[in-house]
Amino acid sequence: MHFNFRWIPGLATLVGLVLFVYLGQWQAGKGDRLETALAQRQARAQLGPERVSGALLDAQAVQDAPIRVTGQYEPEGQFFWDNRQLDGQPGLNVLTPLRIAGSQTRILVNRGWVAWPQGRGVLPTAEVPAGEVTVNGMAYVPSTKKFFLMPEAPPAQGALRLKVDIAAIAAQTAQTLQPVVLLQDQNDATDKLVRRWAPPENRVDMHRGYAFQWFGMALALVIFYLLASVRRRTQP
Repeated sequence: MHFNFRWIPGLATLVGLVLFVYLGQWQAGKGDRLETALAQRQARAQLGPERVSGALLDAQAVQDAPIRVTGQYEPEGQFFWDNRQLDGQPGLNVLTPLRIAGSQTRILVNRGWVAWPQGRGVLPTAEVPAGEVTVNGMAYVPSTKKFFLMPEAPPAQGALRLKVDIAAIAAQTAQTLQPVVLLQDQNDATDKLVRRWAPPENRVDMHRGYAFQWFGMALALVIFYLLASVRRRTQP
């Protein structure tokens, strides 16, 4: 048996090997960074809720952290977040801007889920607390990802919205908005809104699983190349 080296298969194998190893390292790095971020968030949560003032927050620094804010709700800016099912029931999330005490900065408060049994022609009602209130909850950063090859929808306005785009809402209202939404704690109010928030997503194992797959593909490529390059010697 002998090794039969050929330039084109060898070069193609090298390119594939470099690509697979790079992708594996990229996914492994994402997993490590996410693990570090989750550990930092857990440590920060042990310190208690951060008091939110009119100064703009660093969204990534406070994501999933407990926060507390005092101010007054502005019911004229309240809207419903569409397509929020709960236990198989159609419903909406109620988001109300709150003007932070001592400032002109607002923060959107997701006050919870409300059923929508009347159908799309009739919006539910959600009473807004009057006067100064203190709201406790978790900082949430809404996703702004766009679907691939999907046309960009015009900015939503009015009382019903398909997504929460903080930058677009700030531009439409000409107001300063904190770059996070406050997910209000379940026991923070006595209304009938449901506040059952999903826990922060932990994708560390997912990224490391992807890394393992890419490294495995790199190993499989090398083995395949070696087997394909070995030829039996013909007998004289």
